[in-house]
Amino acid sequence: MVLLHVKRGDESQFLLQAPGSTELEELTVHVARVYNGRLKVQRLCSEMEELAEHGIFLPPNMQGLTDDQIEELKLKDEWGEKCVPSGGAVFKKDDIGRRNGQAPNEKMKQVLKKTIEEAKAIISKKQVEAGVCVTMEMVKDALDQLRGAVMIVYPMGLPPYDPIRMEFENKEDLSGTQAGLNVIKEAEAQLWWAAKELRRTKKLSDYVGKNEKTKIIAKIQQRLEENDDDAYLNSPWADNTALKRHFHGVKDIKWRPR
Repeated sequence: MVLLHVKRGDESQFLLQAPGSTELEELTVHVARVYNGRLKVQRLCSEMEELAEHGIFLPPNMQGLTDDQIEELKLKDEWGEKCVPSGGAVFKKDDIGRRNGQAPNEKMKQVLKKTIEEAKAIISKKQVEAGVCVTMEMVKDALDQLRGAVMIVYPMGLPPYDPIRMEFENKEDLSGTQAGLNVIKEAEAQLWWAAKELRRTKKLSDYVGKNEKTKIIAKIQQRLEENDDDAYLNSPWADNTALKRHFHGVKDIKWRPR
């Protein structure tokens, strides 16, 4: 099995194993799927930390409003009355105004917190240092653990507009967010190694040879537009001054690291 150390830019992400005979079409999609799955776990952990502290999401038309404004507009959080945490709620106001302040009690809060830490550990970048490969099954296990914890604490479920529920139902809207920019579309994913794009029409062994004990650093990125000089310069391997001068015709240029 070839060992791939997957990075985005210069940032380490995870380890993954694949036979040299693997079609790169299949491998590229698989790497992108694991990469995006880890991002989903991270987004869920972040929102669930807020859930543990401040309860469920307010309806969109109530977010950011003061209590006086809500009363003046006669708005009502109907889902807040249905989605009560197991064991009752403890009020802890959300100063940002996103969540309703009806937080789980300490025991239920710890259920969420403990599960969050376990899920983070499964997909942690520290797995690279430990020599542990991250599989799609591990990502799914982390997601299942998080889903189970939410079901324990909120047996009546979450509002349909709560980002946690939307993530579990794969209905999340990441448009216009940094989180959305981090996601790599499977159909547009590229893998690079040793200054070469690993083209989807070939096999992994076409690049790394027949040695199944090979270890490589593979960089994942979104596909670049052809004949786009700036995009070309932003590719993982285009990092030398001569290349930049060739394209821009200038002596000095501020290089933008990825």
